[in-house]
Amino acid sequence: MSGMLLEARGLRVSFGGKAVVHGVDLHVKPGEKLALVGESGSGKTVTALSLLRLLPSAQVEGQAWLQGDGGQRRDLLALSERELRGVRGQEVAVIFQEPMTALNPLYTVGDQIVEVLQLKKGLPPAEAWERAVQLLADTGIPEPERRARAYPHQLSGGQRQRAMIAMALAGEPRLLLADEPTTALDVTLRGQILDLLNELQRRRGMAVLMITHDLHLVRRFADRVAVMENGHLVEEGAVAEVFSRPRHPYTRKLIDSRPERDVVDAVAAPLSQDGLLHTRDLRVVYSIPRPGLRGWFGRGEFVAVKGASLMLAPRQTLGVIGESGSGKSTLALAVLGLLPSGGELRLAGKSWQGSPRADRPLRRVAQVVFQDPFSSLSPRMTVEELVGEGLRVHEPALDAGERRERVRQALADVGLTEAQFPGLLARYPHEFSEGQRQRLAIARALIVKPQLLVLDEPTSALDVTIQKQILGLLQRLQREHGLAYLLITHDVDVIRAMAHRVIVMKDGVVVESGEMHEVLDAPRHPYTQRLVAAATVPVSA
Repeated sequence: MSGMLLEARGLRVSFGGKAVVHGVDLHVKPGEKLALVGESGSGKTVTALSLLRLLPSAQVEGQAWLQGDGGQRRDLLALSERELRGVRGQEVAVIFQEPMTALNPLYTVGDQIVEVLQLKKGLPPAEAWERAVQLLADTGIPEPERRARAYPHQLSGGQRQRAMIAMALAGEPRLLLADEPTTALDVTLRGQILDLLNELQRRRGMAVLMITHDLHLVRRFADRVAVMENGHLVEEGAVAEVFSRPRHPYTRKLIDSRPERDVVDAVAAPLSQDGLLHTRDLRVVYSIPRPGLRGWFGRGEFVAVKGASLMLAPRQTLGVIGESGSGKSTLALAVLGLLPSGGELRLAGKSWQGSPRADRPLRRVAQVVFQDPFSSLSPRMTVEELVGEGLRVHEPALDAGERRERVRQALADVGLTEAQFPGLLARYPHEFSEGQRQRLAIARALIVKPQLLVLDEPTSALDVTIQKQILGLLQRLQREHGLAYLLITHDVDVIRAMAHRVIVMKDGVVVESGEMHEVLDAPRHPYTQRLVAAATVPVSA
């Protein structure tokens, strides 16, 4: 196919003789933005990374023709490793999903960009450093000279992602492979990164192959979309055409996976001490070192939550939204008694005492479900041990048989049974998918029969179809068990599906609160207006 920057034909990728990508044909035009979408395990990332042979254990077959500056075409899959090193980073660059793991923690951000410039462009050290600072400035990082001397852990998530984009652009590539570049970012940061990529793509005329499961991102960014399912390319076309008239059932399923509201709506009680959870003027302060000589004589303070007042009644969901650093997770930790706080905080009519023995009854009232179940579930414990652990603390009189029966019931409540998973109780977390592990985490929290579940970004790491299933499960459990939810999220669609009331946090302050429809449909505070606007994604022109 003439005029194509990249053209893959019959691409097949196998691991240990088992094929995971089956004869994919894919093409990218010069200056085009193509989105490759699908759920986890669909083969989209394997397809993209195999083009540069970045999967050492994979067996790759087929052809991947790349057009050079002079119009010559080379098959990437037929190049030697030495020849490929000249292509990687210079003609084709990659932005990886998680910059914190992709960036070297032992070197400053500037030094890592300088290394690319010296290897790919042959620039002398002083010129390379000046160019590295300019690249950071081009990506919109404030104080680029100072940030260039910072280590990755000293930057925010958005700044790390911008630094990785600067590093990818250092070799002036003609094709950029972006693997889930906005997954871990807040909705406003996500919009900023997309706008940045759009601007850089237009300015430099490069093509972008975006790998993602985020359909909002596809609508906003891409010209064309290609859909993968189980290693097969099932549909492709212009974004507007595919989203308005999807032909394949799998594409229709992805598009129809927007969260649905299925909660028992009720008018929330007024802000008073009658609710299950009540806070007034809640304040959380961290001790921090002072700079310079002042640090010798005492430590400073950082106020993470400033005077937060809220009320949550039984059977209701209070949504807490805000960007990273807004204080929403700190608020959740204070509610759980895991951080000391000032002001008033009452849970089921009682306050945290700061004593493990005295606080044990309240630990049963409030349980938590974290964002990433794989890191919150011990890989050394079986399902029976993980889910039943709370019973050993809160109901020690139960014998082994009674505990096992309660574990089975909790698992059945979240849709996991022995009929589906033979030997379920003896399995380990790594034997389950992401959505199934989140169900395990919910069962683990439910088994002690809490009144309140704190949900900290419970679906942000999940595919759209799995997210819809988990939200449906949480809605059913709320109806059946009368649970109250404190839902921490930056996803406005999740808030619309789940919340009765909403509070909006910025820099530790509650800037707006009220009924869900009031806050999201007619936001009063400029910050809330920006959050809602950033979640409203038009189809890319």
